[in-house]
Amino acid sequence: MNIFSNIYKKLESWLMSENKEASFPLSDFERIKHEIKPCDVLLIEGHSKVAEVIKNITQSRWSHACLYIGRLHDIEDPVLRETIKQNFDGQPNTQLIIESQLGLGTVIRPLSTYDRKHIRICRPIDLVYSDSQKVLAYAINRLGTNYHIRQILDLARFYYPWSFLPKRFRSSLFQWQPGGCTKTVCSTMIAEAFGFIQYPILPLVKKQSEIEGKYQLFQRNPMLCTPSDFDYSPYFNIIKYPFMDFNGNNDSKYRLMPWHGDIELSEDEARMYMQASDQSNIEIGLSATPRNIQSIENQNHTHLKH
Repeated sequence: MNIFSNIYKKLESWLMSENKEASFPLSDFERIKHEIKPCDVLLIEGHSKVAEVIKNITQSRWSHACLYIGRLHDIEDPVLRETIKQNFDGQPNTQLIIESQLGLGTVIRPLSTYDRKHIRICRPIDLVYSDSQKVLAYAINRLGTNYHIRQILDLARFYYPWSFLPKRFRSSLFQWQPGGCTKTVCSTMIAEAFGFIQYPILPLVKKQSEIEGKYQLFQRNPMLCTPSDFDYSPYFNIIKYPFMDFNGNNDSKYRLMPWHGDIELSEDEARMYMQASDQSNIEIGLSATPRNIQSIENQNHTHLKH
């Protein structure tokens, strides 16, 4: 048993190891920490090996989701405040998130944990205060739950059609029971919290009868939920604070952004990004495209006439 435990710990450590990150974050963390509200869902673009696995599975840049719970005084229930104190040894004015993380389980950590990450805020629309406290209460009561790495593997089977095993064969995804799981992952825990108050994320909508306007919603299995679902959901507003912003009265302010300089891209970076000079070449090349398309259409039309 110790052999398997040691293998698992080494695998866990390897999966959590971070790859090289960008020199500057894409998000303005100072603005984020001032504008964020309790019950906002934060999407994180991670760079660990397990983050890359999740991004490949879900075909999204978002590898992780966490729930912002605010400062200690933002929690109305004194029992829940005491639970937070028992699980987080920090200052009472620290901005806090709750998340399920590989190697940690479901824990409370400071918002500043992700101050160098690419972050997107997903804010539930028209969520009333009393329900927001219920969402936070559900999440806080999940503290200590272990991370469900098996669920990540089963998600891969579910999303990849070429899997050699049927999607439902011994899969953990279809064994979910409300409140019955002793393990979870980041987005599942948050989906369960919103499902607790019947707040929709990506529900199934079915017509209830032949009467016009009669519909019924069905909550999605939270174990199928991924971080990007909060991004796609029509029930969450998306809030972005880019590191370099061009908001303002000047409509062409984006033209003042520093695209030109002497910095050279590395070989890996050059595969994914372009110098400003490359962009200019593409712009020139695009001008010939309509004529080329028209020429092809004329040739096809002549061919059909013959």
